[in-house]
Amino acid sequence: MLKKLFGFDPKQTTVKTEIFAGITTFLTMSYILAVNPAIFGALEGMPAGAVFTSTALAAIIGCLAMAFWGKLPFGLAPGMGLNAFFVYSICLGLGYSWQFALTAVLIEGIIFIILTVTNVREAIINAIPLSQRHAIGAGIGLFIAFIGLSSSEIIVNNDATLVGLGNITSGSALLAIIGFLITGLMYIKNVPGAILIGIIITMVIGIPLGVTEFKGILSTPESIEPIFFKFEFDKILTLDMFVVVFTFLFIDMFDTVGTLVGVCTKADMVDKKGKIHRINQAFMADAIATTAGAFLGTSTTTTYVESAAGVAQGGRSGLTALSVAGCFAIALFFSPLFLSIPAAATAPALIIVGLLMMEPIIKIPFNDYSESIPAFICIIMMPLSYSISNGILLGMIAYVIINLACGKFNKITPVMYILAILFTLKYIYF
Repeated sequence: MLKKLFGFDPKQTTVKTEIFAGITTFLTMSYILAVNPAIFGALEGMPAGAVFTSTALAAIIGCLAMAFWGKLPFGLAPGMGLNAFFVYSICLGLGYSWQFALTAVLIEGIIFIILTVTNVREAIINAIPLSQRHAIGAGIGLFIAFIGLSSSEIIVNNDATLVGLGNITSGSALLAIIGFLITGLMYIKNVPGAILIGIIITMVIGIPLGVTEFKGILSTPESIEPIFFKFEFDKILTLDMFVVVFTFLFIDMFDTVGTLVGVCTKADMVDKKGKIHRINQAFMADAIATTAGAFLGTSTTTTYVESAAGVAQGGRSGLTALSVAGCFAIALFFSPLFLSIPAAATAPALIIVGLLMMEPIIKIPFNDYSESIPAFICIIMMPLSYSISNGILLGMIAYVIINLACGKFNKITPVMYILAILFTLKYIYF
């Protein structure tokens, strides 16, 4: 039954492992429950309580779709970066209403459903060269490690050098370092559930250090009525809507592509030709979640790169995604308890997983510079531009230009030419 419902294989994993993997993934991505309401709080008419509820509900729907349809161990929720683009660029920057932005998210979700049914998204993944796929995994490793380092204030903003070392002798940074050492030692000793145990221990240590702030246990979910089904359908055919939808499509598509390629490659969930199992079903789950999230009143729902933490714990099937959905459902009623987990407690998990995600880099042929130069661009641009999609887009553009200039036409497929042109136009006009 578990195999039929979730793609569960007892030769690869156990039910206990899948559940622990789901809890681990949830804990590393649960920050969205606090961050999303805070970001949308800048918009009048979007109450924080309603946004919290819609965020959790969108995550539950997305994870259930991934569990039963995708049968893959990935967690979904309203995406970081996409929520900031929604609020600060579309609404506050360009002056559009949040109802306009929600309409754009709805259209994006419907387009993604169409692209998935017609296998366009799968064709795009298959067009990515093998060296670029390995680079995506390594780049994501650096990216999520940087997220952990910055969220715990080990790395901070520096006006002179862009980034710098924070105060590592106290506060969040010290707690994250302690948690990193504890989690690392447990991982070295092959302690089952090391990442999850590390998060819990770090959170507890944070209490006497004054970093973990206990906010309570129970609360009743607030109504989403103020933001439910709020669209501006009269703006659908405008040029402004086209530009916003197009930008949403690019960011979401290649963030998701990068996450799925990187995490699946690390987990050996690919065949001998490098194709990801059930990738189209995973895309459909993502598209369904985005569409449902728009109705609920939140920004684009996408697959989370933090899913790598659960995969590192041994998650291999949709049962892990089901566990993530269950955690979000519980969080609806225990939000104060879950929101008590500080970023410094999840940062060690992200840094450790960042290390694990770097492994595919050894498969890149560094002696073949027509492969390694584009791969390096892909890797380095993800953390430095704070975007998975930028790394993929710039890496693909470089791959086509370099191999075209070297006369290696047989390495470039027609789809790769089309993608490189579209990516270039995206940077010129959008």
